[in-house]
Amino acid sequence: MRKRISFVIGLGSAVPLAFALVACNARGKESGAKASELPSATVAEVKQGAIAHTLSLAGQFQPYQVVDVHPKVSGFMVKINVDIGDRVRKGQSLAVLEVPELKAQLQGTGFEMAQAKDEIVRAHHEIERAEAIHAAEHANYQRMLDTSKAQPGLIAQQELDDAQSKDLSSAAQVDAAKSAADGAQQHAQATRADNDRVQAIQNYTNVVAPIDGVIVWRYADTGALIQSGTNSNDQDLPIVKLAQTGVLRLRMPIPEDDIQYVHIGDPMQIRIDALGRSITGRIVRFTRNVNFETRTMETEVDVDNRDLSIDAGMYANTALQLASADNVLTLPVEALVLRDDQQTVYVLDANNRVHIHNVKVGLRGSKLAEIKSGLQRGQRVILGAQEKYSEGEQVSPIVADTQASEVMRESGGVIDMKAEDSNGGAR
Repeated sequence: MRKRISFVIGLGSAVPLAFALVACNARGKESGAKASELPSATVAEVKQGAIAHTLSLAGQFQPYQVVDVHPKVSGFMVKINVDIGDRVRKGQSLAVLEVPELKAQLQGTGFEMAQAKDEIVRAHHEIERAEAIHAAEHANYQRMLDTSKAQPGLIAQQELDDAQSKDLSSAAQVDAAKSAADGAQQHAQATRADNDRVQAIQNYTNVVAPIDGVIVWRYADTGALIQSGTNSNDQDLPIVKLAQTGVLRLRMPIPEDDIQYVHIGDPMQIRIDALGRSITGRIVRFTRNVNFETRTMETEVDVDNRDLSIDAGMYANTALQLASADNVLTLPVEALVLRDDQQTVYVLDANNRVHIHNVKVGLRGSKLAEIKSGLQRGQRVILGAQEKYSEGEQVSPIVADTQASEVMRESGGVIDMKAEDSNGGAR
């Protein structure tokens, strides 16, 4: 009897427990089924990082100045003092010409100067003689005049008139001698100026370097007849071509889309592969003019080359940082959606519900974009296919591993020296 009662009691307690287990299993299956019905979304976290935009370009070194040295006068080459590759200083003699007629002209002007000096001496002597005569005539007239006043009638009036006439005539002779002296002085100045002119032309027979530089080509030899370079349209060859290479211009074509980022003073990394050297330069000038055919703007960096280690014509690969943003909020560009001319992102809250936020975008790279406002670090944003989600919708997030920083490299054309060498190209 006791066994039967125990069995009934056990059976009565087991039934509620079984019902409880069945209910729990049902709720778990319902919850799992609900979770599996939520749409999934790939999300990324807003991170702190940096974005930089770098442009790689091929540039070519060019002389700072190139001068074709012509003589001022025509003549025969007596001596040429330089050859290609020679380094010269400003004012250094490059060549000497011979112009025989110039020597004769210079001698003639020298003789004229000597004659003019003699004329000046004679004129001064004539002034002295005229002044002496005038002094005597004037003294004679003055004595006769004083005597006539002291003793009227003693000296005839005719004699007084003659003495006065001689006094005035001698004074006029003094003035004439002085005028002749002035004329002689002016003639001397004219002959001196003519002599200086011929001497200057004679000096042009010694052709000198107008600037410091290197002789890059020589066009004439000893004995050749050299024509003067007095006409800019003249096609006569110069004596030498002189290049100023102590400072070189590194010239690069900046693409039209990147011109807005170029400023005077911007630093540029320069790699000279032919020499295995890397240097840093700064933009010093650009043309402010876009080439119609290439859609590029020529930009220059001045490179110090006092040791002449870099030859004009060499290539260099350059890197110019067009724009950068450091220590900023970044997110993948796939998270951005343009709605009504406004950049937006789809943000998940703590309950994985979608909220659409407007954001202000700064610098953009190929993979990341800078967020100036509208988001905070650590927030999660949906990547791609945002049109599938709506405001307030709950999703199942799949977190993607994304980078925080990016250096976007754009190439406007570089020179691969190794590739040229393997193809038989000359360095």
